[in-house]
Amino acid sequence: MTETVGVGAEATSKSGKKRQSAANARKGIGVRRVFTTEGVHPYDEVTWEKRDVVMTNWRDGTVNFEQRGVEFPEFWSVNATNIVTSKYFRGAAGSPARENSLKQLIDRVVKSYVKAGTDFGYFGTAADAEIFEHELTWMLLHQVFSFNSPVWFNVGTSSKQQVSACFILAVDDTMESILNWYREEGLIFKGGSGAGLNLSRIRSSRELLSSGGTASGPVSFMRGADASAGTIKSGGATRRAAKMVVLDVDHPDIEEFIETKAKEENKIRVLRDAGFDMDLGGSDISSVQYQNANNSVRVSDEFMRAVESGSQFGLRARMTGEVIDNTDAKALFRKMATAAWECADPGMQYDGTINDWHTCPESGRITASNPCSEYMHLDNSSCNLASLNLLKFLSEDGTFNAELFAKAVEVVITAMDISICFADFPTEPIAETTRKFRQLGIGYANLGALLMATGHAYDSEGGRALAAAITSLMTAVSYRRSAELAGVVGPYEGYARNAESHQRVMRKHAAANDQIRTFHTNDVAVRDLATREWQRGIEVGTTSGWRNAQASVLAPTGTIGFMMDCDTTGIEPDFSLVKFKKLVGGGSMQIVNNAVPRALHSLGYQNEQIEAIADFISEHGHVVDAPGLRPEHYEVFDCAVGERSIAPMGHVRMMAAVQPFLSGAISKTVNMPETATVEEVEEIYFEGWKLGLKALAIYRDNCKVGQPLSTVKKDKAEAEPTQVVEYRPVRKRLPKKRPSQTVSFTVAGAEGYLTAGSYPDDGLGEIFVKLGKQGSTLAGVMDAFSMSISVGLQYGIPLEFYVSKFSNLRFEPAGMTDDPDVRMATSVLDYLFRRLALDYLPYEKRAQLGIFTADERSAQVEADYGTPGAQDNVDLEELRSSVDAGKAGAGERQESTQDSARREAHTTTELVELQLGKAADAPLCMTCGTKMRPAGSCYACEGCGATSGCS
Repeated sequence: MTETVGVGAEATSKSGKKRQSAANARKGIGVRRVFTTEGVHPYDEVTWEKRDVVMTNWRDGTVNFEQRGVEFPEFWSVNATNIVTSKYFRGAAGSPARENSLKQLIDRVVKSYVKAGTDFGYFGTAADAEIFEHELTWMLLHQVFSFNSPVWFNVGTSSKQQVSACFILAVDDTMESILNWYREEGLIFKGGSGAGLNLSRIRSSRELLSSGGTASGPVSFMRGADASAGTIKSGGATRRAAKMVVLDVDHPDIEEFIETKAKEENKIRVLRDAGFDMDLGGSDISSVQYQNANNSVRVSDEFMRAVESGSQFGLRARMTGEVIDNTDAKALFRKMATAAWECADPGMQYDGTINDWHTCPESGRITASNPCSEYMHLDNSSCNLASLNLLKFLSEDGTFNAELFAKAVEVVITAMDISICFADFPTEPIAETTRKFRQLGIGYANLGALLMATGHAYDSEGGRALAAAITSLMTAVSYRRSAELAGVVGPYEGYARNAESHQRVMRKHAAANDQIRTFHTNDVAVRDLATREWQRGIEVGTTSGWRNAQASVLAPTGTIGFMMDCDTTGIEPDFSLVKFKKLVGGGSMQIVNNAVPRALHSLGYQNEQIEAIADFISEHGHVVDAPGLRPEHYEVFDCAVGERSIAPMGHVRMMAAVQPFLSGAISKTVNMPETATVEEVEEIYFEGWKLGLKALAIYRDNCKVGQPLSTVKKDKAEAEPTQVVEYRPVRKRLPKKRPSQTVSFTVAGAEGYLTAGSYPDDGLGEIFVKLGKQGSTLAGVMDAFSMSISVGLQYGIPLEFYVSKFSNLRFEPAGMTDDPDVRMATSVLDYLFRRLALDYLPYEKRAQLGIFTADERSAQVEADYGTPGAQDNVDLEELRSSVDAGKAGAGERQESTQDSARREAHTTTELVELQLGKAADAPLCMTCGTKMRPAGSCYACEGCGATSGCS
C-alpha cells in the first residue's frame, strides 16, 4: 500500500495547478502491494462472462436501453451490470466505439488518474505508478470502493473532465449577481450535478432599494430559479435538478421562506381534489412553485438558546445589520417544525457547529451546502466524492479488518487528490476555490449491513461505537495521507493563512476519538488504530501542512451503491430485510439480504436455524415470531421501514455518533411515522442541535401529496379529460333486518363483546364494541368509534383498509387473549380488527396482511416442516430434506397469494408496500417507472440506477 518515503520539491503553478517538472522532482510517494500480486494483472485473477443488458419500462413495455454481449466478472450482479452498462459506458449506442467491457471503463478512469499522478509528481518511481494502477484497478474491479458518478461519466473521454458532483454557489445583493446565479445553476444542472447556496445577502422585502422603492426579497427570486431548474432537467434527462436553498434565521423574510413550500403543498391538495394530475412528474405539477429545491434554515446558537429560554430574537436588516424586528424565538421554531411536519421542508443547518469545525475560517465562513447536505465549505467551491464498501472489510470470523481498511483509504484519498490536478469545473470561481483548497469527500456505504452482519442493532450503543470508530479511522487516515502528500507536492494554497485553525480542528477530531466508548473487540481495535493515525497525522501535518482543506463526508451513494452491490447506502440502516435480485436471462427473484444470515451466524445460531429463520423472513418480510429467533435479537434486524422500524431518534443518535469524525456533514433524512406530531418534529430538530449535528431534515410519512401512490395506466380519454367530474361516495345503508354475530373476548384480562352486522349478501356493514367494567366516558368513546367505523364501511371503505391501519396498534391492555386464532394482541383494537379480518376477509387478502387462523398456521407449519413429533434425537439431514420437500409442496398452495402478490412488485420498495399494506412515500423513477428507495436525503432507483440527488 502507499507509503511516503520522501519529500517533494516546490511545484510551479499555472492556472491554479501545480506541476512538478522532471528537472526538479524529488522522491514522491512509494507504493506497496496489498490487494494485488506481482506479475499478475488484476483482470487475470477473475472469471469474465458475456451478458446481454436489456432494460424496459414495465409500465408500457418499451425498451429503455439495450446492449448485448457486454463483459463483466461473474461475481457482479445483473443489477450492477445493467446500471454500469447503461449509465457509465461511453460511446454512441450501437456503434463500435461504444465501451462493451468493464475493463474498458476501469482502464479509462484509472489510467487517467495514474498519468496525472505521474505528471504532477506524486509517485517516486515508475514502478510505484504501476503498483498504484494495479491496486486501484483491483479495488474497483472487486467493488471495494467507487468514485462518484461524474468520474465515470467524464474522466478519460473527450468531454470536460468534471469529477465533482457537489457544488456551492454564492449570490450577492445585486441584479447582476442574481442573474449570474441563474446562469451558473443552469450550467451545473445541464452537466448532471446539483448546487446549493445561501440567499441571506439579498436584502429583505422590508428594506428599501437605492431608487427608493421596496425590495422584493429573496423568496421572489427563488421563483425564477425554481422555474429554471424545472426547465433544465438535470443532465439533459428527465429527472429533476437537485438544488439547496438556505436562508439565515435572522433574515427578516424568514417566515415567508419557511412557509413557501407548505403553502404550495396546500395548493397541490386543492388542485388534486379538483381533478388535476399532481403526482411527481404529472402534467399539472409544473404549475406549483418551489418544488425543485430542498429548503433549509441556517440557525445560529444564539437563536437556539433563545428557543431554549423562550426569549425574543432579533431579525436583522441585510444592508445595515441593525435589528429591525424582534420575534418570539419559540414561536418561530414552532413554525419551522409545523412546515416540516406538513411538507418535509425546511430542514435545519446548525451554523455554530458547522463553523466551529471549519478548517479555513480566515478565508470565509461556511454559509451553505450542496443539495444533499453532506458537503459544506466555502462559497463557489466543489467536492468530488468516493465511497468505500464496508462489508468488504468484514472477515469471515466477524472481525472488521481495520488495517486493511486503513490501507484502502490511503489509495482512495490519494487518487481523489490527484483528480483535482486535471479536473475541469463549471465556472472559473469554482475552479479557483477548489484548486486553492482541494476539498475531498471520502465516505462509505453498507454501514447498516455491516452492523447487522456483526450482530449490532442500528439503534444501540454497540452499533454507534463501531460506526464512530470506523468513521474516525477513515478520516484520520485521510488527513494523515493528506499531510504526507503535502510533504511531497505541497499543502493546499489556502493552508498558510488558515494553519492555526486547521490544526485546531485536527485536535478536535482526535479529542472526540478519545471519547468513543467501546463495547466489543471490533470497536477497540478500530478505535486504537484511529488513535494512532490521528497522532501520526497531526505530527506530520504540523510540519508539512495538509494537502486538503477537508477530507470526508457521508454521501447518499445511490447509483454507486448499486454499482458496488451494497445492501445499504451511506449511513442508512437496511431499508428492508428482503430485496429483489435480477437474474441472468431476465426475471427476478426475492432474496433475503446477505447481512441477515451473517448476523444470525454472529449471534450463534446453527445453520438449520438460520435456514428456517431466513425462510420466515422471505415470506413475511420481518422477524417477529420467526421460528427459533430469540426476542432479544429482534432489534438487530430492525429496518428503516416495516414491522419493526427504527425510531426517529435512533437515526439522530447514529448521526451524532459519527458527526465529530467528518470534515463535512451527513446526507440523511430522518423518517417519521404519519402519526408523528409537530412537537416530535421540534424535539428532533432541537436534539440535533444539542447532539452536535451539522444538518438535519425530517420526512413524515404521507405528508406530501405530490408522491405517486399508484401507477395505474390511464387511457387517453382519462388522461385528457374535457371536463372535471366530481365523484362522491354513496352510503349503502343496512336493511332493517340483517344478520349479525356477537363474539366475547378477553385481552390481558379485560373482557368485552364485539357485535358485527352484515349485509344480506354477506358483507360487513356495522360493528358495536362493548367493554366490560367501562365507565361512561370510555363507553361513549367506544360507541363513537363503532359508529365511525360503521359509517365508513357503509360508504364503501374496504375492511382490509381498517385492518391494515388498526392491527398492530400498541397500547394497554395488551397480551394474551382467549381466542385460539389470535393468541396475542398488542391492544384491544389490534384484536378486534384481526378477528374481523378472520371472519369477513377471504384468505388471499388475509395472507397479504399476515393474518391466519390457527388451523391455517398449523397447515403452513406442517407443509413447511412436516408433522410435529418428538424433538429428541432429531436427524438433521432428515430435517433439512423435510424443509426442502415442504417448500416444494407448499409452492402450489401459495401461488394464488404470496407469489402472485410478489409478481405485482418490481422493486424492493414495492415489495415492502405489499408487506405493509400501504403505499411508500417514494417517487417513481422517471426512466424505468419503478418506485425508488431512500438514499440519504435523496432517492435512488435500484432498477436503472437513476437518482433524485446530485451524486
